[in-house]
Amino acid sequence: MSLKEQFGKDILLTGWGHSRFGKLTDDTLESLIVQVSTEAIENAGIEPGQIDEIYLGQFNSGMMPLAFPSSLALQVSEELAHVPATRVENACASGSAALQQGAKALLAGTAKTVLVIGAEKMTHAGADIVGAGLLGADYDMAGKPSTTGFTGLFADVAKHYDKRFGERGYGSSGNLGDVLGTIAAKNHRNGVDNPYAQLRKDLGEEFCRTVSDKNPMVADPLRRTDCSPVSDGAAAVVLSTATAPRGTATAPVRLAGFGHANDFMPAERRDPTAFAATRASWQRALAMAGVGLTDLDFAEVHDCFTIAELLMYEAMGLTEPGQGVRALEEGWVFKDGKLPINISGGLKAKGHPVGATGVSQHVVAAMQLTGTAGAMQLANPRRAAVQNMGGVGIANYVSVLEAV
Repeated sequence: MSLKEQFGKDILLTGWGHSRFGKLTDDTLESLIVQVSTEAIENAGIEPGQIDEIYLGQFNSGMMPLAFPSSLALQVSEELAHVPATRVENACASGSAALQQGAKALLAGTAKTVLVIGAEKMTHAGADIVGAGLLGADYDMAGKPSTTGFTGLFADVAKHYDKRFGERGYGSSGNLGDVLGTIAAKNHRNGVDNPYAQLRKDLGEEFCRTVSDKNPMVADPLRRTDCSPVSDGAAAVVLSTATAPRGTATAPVRLAGFGHANDFMPAERRDPTAFAATRASWQRALAMAGVGLTDLDFAEVHDCFTIAELLMYEAMGLTEPGQGVRALEEGWVFKDGKLPINISGGLKAKGHPVGATGVSQHVVAAMQLTGTAGAMQLANPRRAAVQNMGGVGIANYVSVLEAV
């Protein structure tokens, strides 16, 4: 049963906008929000006054002094005066959380057209401020000093994974570090074709697998190339229960299903390698869409660190637990594979302005499904999944999108 069959409404992505990701010193949070919102509204072929509600995904967590940005999108036009606007926060999944809130407003019938924005400014803040802000998403480390920040938390996940599954071996890769290096190299290679990406350089597997002055160990076994960069950026989508007007630049994309699942905050209450709530969010989204994993043509997943992407292969059901390396060894997740993963370069190469990430993933997926992805374009994809995560598998969101 699809979302439309379950709720009696079709939810469409009718327009979108996307900024470049990176160190955007000439942009403010406000200018980024205005830029992508204007693009999305124009792309949808509507007037600003047709927006019924606005949801803004932003984490912030002390990285910016302005902690009340919900009305910044009203700067787009006088026509947006008095439109309800709400900031949504769920750590690094804030963007997808905002999108699902927008979808639920449409399903509830309180709105017919919703503007969803994800935005973050991070690069202006010092490493200590960014590190402390991101650690605010962890129950055990929030407010505590750390030299490795969130990298250290995912490094611990990698160590647990290697201890549990390493004896089985990692195929021709030989060790977990080389597996993670292959993921990093894949995503850097994909990022070359993404004009929005922060890191557009094919670094190659040897560089990504090797510790060097240019690729130091951040938190063993995670090297710099295993970590997504600190980024500024924004993205926006227009959600609607009505089809786009004739003459718009692109066709709409259907939200066929979505899932959301949260896990316990204390680390001792979670299996560090199972990502159980992530798996639940996948199952819920696929069930709502009435499809299986084999019905997908590609996916954009939350690779904040390369170990997260490896675990995602298993959480989504592409492989059995401990067998994620198969997806690489057999070529499934590469651009020409049976389920390409992170054609955009993922968070690893595209960048990770945390509140923007979830919306960005939906935008690049919509571009693929409408044949407007440029050099990133796959051959006629019809269905995709987007997975966005906050914390170490804590807040989990998955969407299934379809070409119309």
